[in-house]
Amino acid sequence: MTSVTKPVPARRAPNLTAAGARYVHRAARWVSDGKRLDMQGLADELGISRATLFRRVGGREELLSKALWLLTERTLAAATERWESERPEGALHTPGTGRHLNAIVSRTTGLRRLLDDEPALALRVLTDPRGRVQTGIVAFVEASLRRDMAEFGLVPLIEPGALAYALVRLGESFIYADVLAARQPDVATADRLQQALVEGIQTVGYGSERTG
Repeated sequence: MTSVTKPVPARRAPNLTAAGARYVHRAARWVSDGKRLDMQGLADELGISRATLFRRVGGREELLSKALWLLTERTLAAATERWESERPEGALHTPGTGRHLNAIVSRTTGLRRLLDDEPALALRVLTDPRGRVQTGIVAFVEASLRRDMAEFGLVPLIEPGALAYALVRLGESFIYADVLAARQPDVATADRLQQALVEGIQTVGYGSERTG
């Protein structure tokens, strides 16, 4: 089996001050609303100077990274809550949460607007193997896989960190297909392939106990 290279751990960012966190939350609202993240416009809305904004949260790309990670954390929480509210007894956590995650991301108008308007910047921030967004999602998926291993005896054929990275990269390739490869996004195929990667590599004993 071809090995999967794990991403390099993200560079740790210094903790934000209360003011810095407020600025990131406002920036996240702009992105969510589909507004272009303009540093001067954001500073004016916050009632601070552009220099203060830069000093508190970094440059535009750094601020966008922080804002997208904040939105990603909310999306991960929403996907988890939705699946757990409907998950049949004995069903794995990872595939169902992943389906909800794919659906939410594909329908997020603010993110789609960012991808349309600034595709190179958006992809750089979203898929940087050292960035907070991709590494954060990989860590989330790995934790979910380990939970399935502990609760249901899932035995992946590759270690959970590498599998989590493969699942995330697979999702990116289909959900951002229009930007990456001039193809239509295909969430349904992403769902099926991700589920196959998880459920198709279970031990024979575990798989034979599942129904449906």
